[in-house]
Parts: sequence; C-alpha cells; structure tokens
Amino acid sequence: MPPHYRRCISCRRIAHKSAFWRVVRVFPSHQVQLDQGMGRSVYLCRQASCLQAAQKKDRLGRSLKASVPEQIYQTLWQRLVVEADRPQLDPDSDEIVRITAKGSTEKDSAEG
Repeated sequence: MPPHYRRCISCRRIAHKSAFWRVVRVFPSHQVQLDQGMGRSVYLCRQASCLQAAQKKDRLGRSLKASVPEQIYQTLWQRLVVEADRPQLDPDSDEIVRITAKGSTEKDSAEG
C-alpha cells in the first residue's frame, strides 16, 4: 500500500488517509477518541453505509480491541450530516459533488 494510504475497516476501500475518519485507542489510557492521539488507529469512510455497518457489527471495537463509547458514534453521525451539507470538488472532474447523508452523490457543474 502506498504511503499515507489507509483501508476502511468497514468496506475495505483503500484511499488517502484524509478521505477517512480516524478513531484512536490512546496509549496507555486505552481511551477511544477521534482524530488525534498516539496509539492503535482505525480508519472509516465518511459514508453512512460504512458508519452504519461499523456500528452494527462493532468493527471499531473489535479493531481497536476496546469498547467504543456511544458518544463516538453520535459524533460521527453528526459529522456525516455536516459534511453532507458542504459541497466538495471532485478532483477527477470539474463538477461539485454533494454527498448526501444516505451516502449517494449529486453532481453540479462547477462552471455555472
């Protein structure tokens, strides 16, 4: 795998680490938190389907070898809603991609 690329624990997709949410079990406290910290990390796609599967099948907890507080999942669902409302530029085209909370995409022309 190329440097700075990670794999989603839910769908197994490989992408640059900036495309994922990072969940960390901090060493030595074993506290689970989002984004920063040194310790065991897992990466999760910023999609409703991946988050739903990870929560339902406890993929975060099993990968981190720790129990994941419900607050972590609530925060990720809130982030998903916020990111769904924010348009993103698709790097492969001149179209703006809107990611809906259900994980589907809508494309608009960036020229208009």
